[in-house]
Amino acid sequence: MNINHTVTDRFLKYTKIDTQSDPTSPTCPSTEKQKDLGRVLVQELLEMGISDAHMDECGYIYATIPGNTTKKVPVICFCSHMDTSPDCSGKGVNAQVNKNYDGKDIILLNDKTQIIKVADHPSLLKQIGNDIITTDGTTLLGADNKAGLAEIMDAAHHLMKHPEIKHGTIKILFTPDEEIGRGADKVNVEKLGADYAYTIDGEELGHIENETFSADGLTIHIHGVSTHPGFAKNKMESAIKIASEIVAALPKDRMSPESTEKMEGFVHPVSISGAIEESTLQFIIRAFDEEGLKTQEDFLKNLTETVIKKYPNSRYDIVVKEQYRNMKQVLDKKPEIVNNALEAIRRSGIEPVLSSIRGGTDGSRLSYMGLPCPNIFAGEHAFHSKHEWVSIQDMQKAVETIVNLCIIWEEKA
Repeated sequence: MNINHTVTDRFLKYTKIDTQSDPTSPTCPSTEKQKDLGRVLVQELLEMGISDAHMDECGYIYATIPGNTTKKVPVICFCSHMDTSPDCSGKGVNAQVNKNYDGKDIILLNDKTQIIKVADHPSLLKQIGNDIITTDGTTLLGADNKAGLAEIMDAAHHLMKHPEIKHGTIKILFTPDEEIGRGADKVNVEKLGADYAYTIDGEELGHIENETFSADGLTIHIHGVSTHPGFAKNKMESAIKIASEIVAALPKDRMSPESTEKMEGFVHPVSISGAIEESTLQFIIRAFDEEGLKTQEDFLKNLTETVIKKYPNSRYDIVVKEQYRNMKQVLDKKPEIVNNALEAIRRSGIEPVLSSIRGGTDGSRLSYMGLPCPNIFAGEHAFHSKHEWVSIQDMQKAVETIVNLCIIWEEKA
């Protein structure tokens, strides 16, 4: 496919705008600076001739590429998120383009202790001769998910420049706050008006992901007994120590992020806070099915009960909150959504790989909001870190895949 690509210039431009989200903020978007990028995206869409492009008060961007066929084609949406992870600074990103990559470790420019090692990133060996974009070692890059943004924008630009390419109505959705689990919170599905969607937020070239974890959050509140420490014998029951004992009793060789892979789930403590009288433990629970979630949650409840029995005057309560569910349960009912994406990847000259995500995407939530939504590769690697990188050639292939997908839906209508 002959595309006059704009994806690299767009991506480098977007990375310079700090869009880090904030899990402690109650607002939507969680940080106003995400709208700085939103305004740039809207302006670029308008300049392409996409006249309804706009950003709402919560930082969500909606846009429509009108269909140009007489066929009745399902309305397809492409979605990416604007925020970057709060795990690593996204301010002052200074992206580096490593042309004609030679297969060696990449020493980052402004912090030479930061080295992207081939031993740790074997996917680099598939990139020899390609052009790799990295950080300078002081921030994350933001390929997650600014690569996806740039790819959708490049595909939209190509479609608007080439009306001879037949396609149905195409919707564009850019969201804030995906990295903190709120990306789909304020999506107006009715306003969007799409039948099916694709998030462009995946990793390896050619991959499409139709399955995610199912996820819950679990909070344990410990109510201990506080007394003056000088007179505490046989009286004090420290909630801090009870909570610590629960964490210490968690298995380390199984059921934890550091000891699981592939289709294995886990129980993961993400925060501990409080004082002697009351302390709180926050967990995330992950499994690929509801039965697995229930098993992990029962394990935590039984462990807490075992520990608390040693403290007769203390008590606890547990709250479980659903976060998202495995999108495969929805996607399996409409196999053409994934099958068309597989075909689009093949037409881009790549052998597709169907895989699972050990995490979630906006697509997980959107699928259960009535918008079935698998995840297509964007070329992101080592996200949420200073070692983040993306290949220009992989981004270009993602653009081709998006355009091919629009063509395929029209052909098969």
